Amino acid sequence: MVTAGLSPRQALAQVQARLEEAGCPDADFDARELFRLAAGRDPRLSGQPLSPGEAARLEQVAARRAGREPLQYICGRWPFLNFELAVGPGVLCPRADTEVVAEAAVEQLEGVENPRVLDLCAGTGCLGLGVKALRPDAAVTCLEKSPEALRYLRENARCALPGQREPAVQVVEGDLFTYWQSLPAGGLDLIVSNPPYLTAEDMAHLQPETAREPAMALAAGADGLDFYRALALHYRAALRPGGALVLEIGWQQRQAVTDLLAAAGWTGIQCRQDYGGNDRCILARA
Repeated sequence: MVTAGLSPRQALAQVQARLEEAGCPDADFDARELFRLAAGRDPRLSGQPLSPGEAARLEQVAARRAGREPLQYICGRWPFLNFELAVGPGVLCPRADTEVVAEAAVEQLEGVENPRVLDLCAGTGCLGLGVKALRPDAAVTCLEKSPEALRYLRENARCALPGQREPAVQVVEGDLFTYWQSLPAGGLDLIVSNPPYLTAEDMAHLQPETAREPAMALAAGADGLDFYRALALHYRAALRPGGALVLEIGWQQRQAVTDLLAAAGWTGIQCRQDYGGNDRCILARA
């Protein structure tokens, strides 16, 4: 148990050992983040012993993390590109791998003035807000179905990007499987999405942290392709000729998603890898 009077180094070692025993990956990183959260200072730059309040807070958050609650949920905010997102139970945690998807999406808008962008299955809004952060002239709509996720999406639309006098993106409650019916033909320059893509087998073997995230944001049918089928079949008409589609994928889904898009008439299909060298996003043109 974390007690008052411990030095930052002692407290870090204690929390890290506890997290390692609980099976938490990256226990050293998590211990530092929990210390910053509890004490409001960097343990590597401070030698001041823990106060009773700091010790109590660190004990509380360490216990939550040892229970395999996602670190993002415990912190309540998480960095993405050059901004921070509100995050918590009921919404998918933003991940560094998805930053590659946002950057690839923005690249597809080169030479397009005042682009019109749709983020489907937006969750926290990380992709739509990522595009807006890198292309302030973009008009971005973020679609989300989950009432729990919408709460975070609306907060992030208002507050995530500094200097915004109004929501940075338009938030719409809706379902990817039917929303295409309301879109005018050729009205968009870019569609970007990190849809659910886990298979039934994946869902049966989730890491404890991932199991705390909403199944609605993860599960995509027996083969993990339900959302990609709908995207491939129904959303090409909503893009202007040559408009771009950028999709996050699971690391084993490159060929399956490529085949779905090609069969539906998409062109210029490419794949980008994340910083870990895994296939991470598919790019295509209408």
